[in-house]
Amino acid sequence: MTLTIAACIIALFFAMNIGASGAAASISIAYGSGAIAKRRNALIICAIAIFLGAFIGGSEVVKTIGSEIVPQSLLSVKVVLIILVSATLSLFIANLLGIPLSTSEITVGAVIGVGIALQALYLQKILIIVSFWIIVPVVGFTIALILGKVIQRLEQKYPQIKSAKYKPIIAAFVIVIGFLEAFSAGMNNVANAVGPLVGAGIIDIGPGILFGGFFIALGALFLGGRVLQTNAKKITSISLLEGGAISGTGAVLVIIASIFGLPVPLTQVTSSAIIGIGMAKNGMDIWKKQVIVKILKVWVVSPIFSMVISYGLVKLFIDEDFYTLFILLGVCAATLGTLSLIKTIREDQRQYQENGGGI
Repeated sequence: MTLTIAACIIALFFAMNIGASGAAASISIAYGSGAIAKRRNALIICAIAIFLGAFIGGSEVVKTIGSEIVPQSLLSVKVVLIILVSATLSLFIANLLGIPLSTSEITVGAVIGVGIALQALYLQKILIIVSFWIIVPVVGFTIALILGKVIQRLEQKYPQIKSAKYKPIIAAFVIVIGFLEAFSAGMNNVANAVGPLVGAGIIDIGPGILFGGFFIALGALFLGGRVLQTNAKKITSISLLEGGAISGTGAVLVIIASIFGLPVPLTQVTSSAIIGIGMAKNGMDIWKKQVIVKILKVWVVSPIFSMVISYGLVKLFIDEDFYTLFILLGVCAATLGTLSLIKTIREDQRQYQENGGGI
């Protein structure tokens, strides 16, 4: 009973963090562009959209997380607790690093880690999910690139679009699109918090979606202000139409994926769309920015990181296999040491080239 209560508490805490980090950012373009003047109003609209998205369309992704990655019979209370702790810890570390992270990736990674440790995975479903992690951001980038070119031509041919006369109409359009993006975040992300609970039979899917959606909305409303402000400051060079194109691309792709029960990374789709718009405006120079390289690296590392954590926790608390755990820790230490050594060697070579001479 104690473990069940702990799993529910962590799931709801995780839901609030999902709302505070990724979900709150979904309305940032509407707020940052000035379409929504007050931050509180932006967060209220975001919270309502998230809850409605979870309530209306969150069930298919919940089924995927809860029963289609690993056999449902494996999801005991202890296993669910391990999945949620692994995902929450991964998200917490990513927030400390200030990197936009997909909760879908870390949750799926944590479930896969459990499946590997218990030697039971639905590999075909995993391959489909991972392939869409690549396909959907690529499609988002391509659509945004095309829309960016179209918007540029429209603004050049009809400069009056940017005038004060048309601004209220475009602002209303951006607000509607922002609402849809937050709606899509609720559809896709509620499964990350309550999917494991539903799979283990701790809570039924209906109440699970209600509670999960409510706490994600709560996190966005009360804890999402800082993330909203940070993201809004990053879009000052994006016009209202470009912002609508970015939000609309993310919303449509994630809603479609959610209908088919696919957990996909909204953050990655949005970031890819921003890169697509940036490439339409600045050409290939956009790829020279180090932040893009950093984000791409984290996209790859984050699901693997949560997978390793959940695998290690299963070996420690369920299998009590301390030997495998020691090997795992050794591999992690060796990897970190190798990366540190490579960095040190590169710095030494740079100093040698800049200053000349040897020691």
